[in-house]
Amino acid sequence: MSVADGGRQWPDEVSVENARATLLQLLARAGVPHDDARQLIGLLEAGALALAYEELSAARSMPGEAGPAESAQDGARAVLEELGAVAERTLVRAVGAEGQQGPTGERPRARRMEVERARVAVTPLYLSFTAASELDPEVTDEVLAAVLGTMTPRQRAGYAGRLTEFTADHRARLERMFAGFGPGSAITMHGRYSLLHSATSIAVLERLAAAPQELREEWDAVELPPAWLDGLTTAWNAPV
Repeated sequence: MSVADGGRQWPDEVSVENARATLLQLLARAGVPHDDARQLIGLLEAGALALAYEELSAARSMPGEAGPAESAQDGARAVLEELGAVAERTLVRAVGAEGQQGPTGERPRARRMEVERARVAVTPLYLSFTAASELDPEVTDEVLAAVLGTMTPRQRAGYAGRLTEFTADHRARLERMFAGFGPGSAITMHGRYSLLHSATSIAVLERLAAAPQELREEWDAVELPPAWLDGLTTAWNAPV
């Protein structure tokens, strides 16, 4: 059964739960662990609510239109605030509260699904600057796990947006860096500049800017080559 409103039909609670259960089963058949699948669905649900909240908030602040009566404004504000609260609770159920730590105080290790989400986010950003390289290091998952290890699960949930913002803010600098040191450049492809041949380079640069100490700690913990960080830093800071 679906819920009707003004001639429109929306899925009811039972139908929504059926869709969720179906998706969980399909993901399980594809080999996605149950907890990862539930978190991914939870992020989609929280994101849909958050985007609706932002859209309605923007609509209420549109200038040039006569507003409703004060009582109606109060009612609309209360509904909007509750929508934001529902989005927050949905996100907390998916990834935990802000600052969630492991049992000894450290940040929990990145899960397979979180690593995959980071890969999906960073690959098209990288390809907007340079071509794919056959020398992409084979330790991509380890690099992304180290990057994600600097964040809480909640911060990881919004990492795709953070990466997009970082590349937009530094587009000209990234273009120069990849042109001078990346695939197709005259720089030796092996050794300290290997990370320039990987989509993870953008993720690593963002963390070097936002959390350099935490990144180096994670980098050392998984025994990634220190030269990769040094080479990426050199390329990033190269004079124009």
